[in-house]
Parts: sequence; C-alpha cells; structure tokens
Amino acid sequence: MILKLKRTPGIYLVGFMGSGKSTVGRALARHLGWRFADLDEDIESRERMSIPDIFDQRGEAEFRRAEHDALAFRVRDIARGIPWVVAVGGGCFAQEANLDLIQNHGISIWLDAPLEIVKARIAHASHRPLARDPGKVEELYHLRRPAYEKADYRIPIGHEGSQGAVEVILKLPIF
Repeated sequence: MILKLKRTPGIYLVGFMGSGKSTVGRALARHLGWRFADLDEDIESRERMSIPDIFDQRGEAEFRRAEHDALAFRVRDIARGIPWVVAVGGGCFAQEANLDLIQNHGISIWLDAPLEIVKARIAHASHRPLARDPGKVEELYHLRRPAYEKADYRIPIGHEGSQGAVEVILKLPIF
C-alpha cells in the first residue's frame, strides 16, 4: 500500500450520478475490510431530511454546505487513521473546498461511466433532484468532467458491473 494511503486511509469514489459509486464502494470496502460511507446517506442522517427535500426546501447552496460538513466529518476519522471507502455525491468533487479535503486525505478514484449508461441508470430516479430535467443531466455531465479528471485514478465503467470495477481498482498500484 502506498504511503499516502497508509497515513490517510481514505478512498473516495467520485463521478457522475449513476456511475456506481455506492455499489462499487460497498463491494470494495467489504473486500478490503474497511468501513463504507455513502455521503448522501450521511447528509440525510445528519440533516434528518431526504436529499430531494433539502433541495426543495433549502436549496442547492444549503445542500452543498451540508455535503461539505458531512465530508469533513468523514475526513476527521480518516485523518485519525480509520480506513474508509467513501462514495461522494456527483457534485461534491466539483466543489473546490471538497476537492482539497479529498486530495489531502486519501486517494480519489473516478468511476467514469458513459452518458448512455448514466441516463439508463437514473431514468426513473426520483431521489436525484438534479436528474429531474434530462437536458440538465447532459449539461451537468459535461460540465463536471473536468473536475473528475483531477482524480488520482480513472476507472472506465462499462456493462461488466460493479464487480468488474472493483477488480480493476484492486489492481491499481495503490495497494
């Protein structure tokens, strides 16, 4: 395992909504014997509201604040040496303050799913506020790609499923 990961044992899965971050993250954490956190689940627990309700009642800016706080909470554990695999929301890594936290406290892995796969996976996802408008989805997909390109590693996502992505991740030179 590389020194950075030994000092700050955090693996952050980043990528667009529907790219498989939560599914891959759970499987990867299980394989490594690490803890797993889905940042969206953390936010809902901390805020005692669903993500769509936060967006609808408080707005995206308030959601981004809650997202940053939830990430900072996980980073504190990682900085203390507690190993976590963290699936972050699609827009989290595109926020500069979050990008800095992640880059300074572990390894980021971009799950790069093609737009066609993303659209198929989120077509009927009412729990994704930013997926309500199909035109907005495509715009956000292209807008966020430059941020995702800053990740330490890129894993192309295809039709082989989450287990295929986990196998590719386990072959990275970080282990």
